[in-house]
Amino acid sequence: MDAPASSSPSADTVALSTAQDSLFSREQVMRVITGILICIFLGALDQTVVVPAVPAMAADLNSYGHLSWIISAYLLTTTAATPIYGKLSDLYGRRALLLPAIAWFMAASVLCGLAQSLPQLVAFRALQGLGGAGLLSMAQATIADVIAPRERGKYQAYFSGVWAVASIAGPILGGWITDALSWRWIFWINVPIGVVAFVVSSRALRILTVRRVKARIDYAGAILLTTVITCVLLILSWGGETFPWRSWPIAGLGVGSLLALWLFAVQERQAPEPLLPPRLLRNSVLSLGVMAGFLATASIFAAAFLLPLFFQLVYGASAAASGTLMVPFLGGIVVGAFSAGMAARWLGRCKALMLTGFVAGAVGFVLLATIDALTSHALVTLYMVLASVGIGFCQPSSLVVVQNAAERRDVGTATAALLFLRSMGGAFGSTLAGSLLAARFAARMADSGLGQAFSLGVLRGHGGPVTLDTATQVVARAALVGGFDVAFLTCGLLAGIGVLVTLPMRDLPLRA
Repeated sequence: MDAPASSSPSADTVALSTAQDSLFSREQVMRVITGILICIFLGALDQTVVVPAVPAMAADLNSYGHLSWIISAYLLTTTAATPIYGKLSDLYGRRALLLPAIAWFMAASVLCGLAQSLPQLVAFRALQGLGGAGLLSMAQATIADVIAPRERGKYQAYFSGVWAVASIAGPILGGWITDALSWRWIFWINVPIGVVAFVVSSRALRILTVRRVKARIDYAGAILLTTVITCVLLILSWGGETFPWRSWPIAGLGVGSLLALWLFAVQERQAPEPLLPPRLLRNSVLSLGVMAGFLATASIFAAAFLLPLFFQLVYGASAAASGTLMVPFLGGIVVGAFSAGMAARWLGRCKALMLTGFVAGAVGFVLLATIDALTSHALVTLYMVLASVGIGFCQPSSLVVVQNAAERRDVGTATAALLFLRSMGGAFGSTLAGSLLAARFAARMADSGLGQAFSLGVLRGHGGPVTLDTATQVVARAALVGGFDVAFLTCGLLAGIGVLVTLPMRDLPLRA
């Protein structure tokens, strides 16, 4: 799973960090890196550890509707808060922003573990995202403060390794904790890890000199763009389930999203330091690269939401087993991203890599739409790896394309814009997948004559539809598989649109 948007330090800050790098001893640098790695691990782990526990949360909180918001709420607030953290840290220093973010993250984690209903859990996850934004964005900014650009390659293995370990270990750990203890402990284990991160970072970051850089924060732009995405997500989540598609609440959300989008465009034209400068959107390569990043992340997060549910509700796997079965998918993303990075350096271009990745991803997702309860694990694993390696190709490639196409003065802003919208893509993908699955399942159950009343029963327990009689189980499983078919096909559609977006993109040679 991809990281949320990271802040991009201003040119002045980067220049200062490069000039000051020689002032730090290796021991001081390693102390800072250690604290940062713990923060990265904590933030990355929280994105994946929750996924295999979603069915258990639904059963315990007696609610199966809108489960995707457990993930989407976190991503939305994380994405909205990230650029604000970056600007404020330029004014007040990294340590002054990182430590409160860790404390906020721990407090919100405790509240998540105490939630007594799904709305409470979603609200607390949104609060947790505000702290998570600080963990990852301040980690990236602090790296720029203590390590000169020419030296960062030596430390990249640490950062990539920690992210890969957290991404792969998260589902396994989350599943085991859910089965052995309770899903609530998934959030409570953040507290001891957070305490260690707080203490180590507090001591290590004292060496950083606070050099305030003049910065103007586009609060209005961040709020308006988040409002647009939230309205769209609510339409996807509520339409046809909570409210009819032709209803005033859905129409109101549609009008609200269009109004917020128009106000956002006006705001970006007049803001001194806009979140998305209009001149960036006039660069066709850059705008298509950003769109490709959005689509790649949307498909990845949608599939990451669907697969553990499929393993538990159709295969009847435990939470721990579903987490283990997710490892090839998450590992494929890491392998694809690493391979694309190496290939881009050799080819000197990225368009072919992105096209290959989107095509492979689309094929993999379409093949996943054909699986059912009788499909072997080996075949499912093959389809997962094909999809995840393919989309993994697109993640670093879209970032390189955007940075390469941007003017030098806009590299930081363009990077932040891509990462911002890529995280929005994650929220969009998970919500879309959850909405399609729930709507398709409810419709099939209604067509079978069993009705909506049995929907919740299918999600009770960790091992599938154990509370229903045998005949109803057969119908319920068939309805579930039908829902997953449509949801996985939609992932393939997102990847297919990625192919169409990439085809007209100019294949610029990568700058040295």
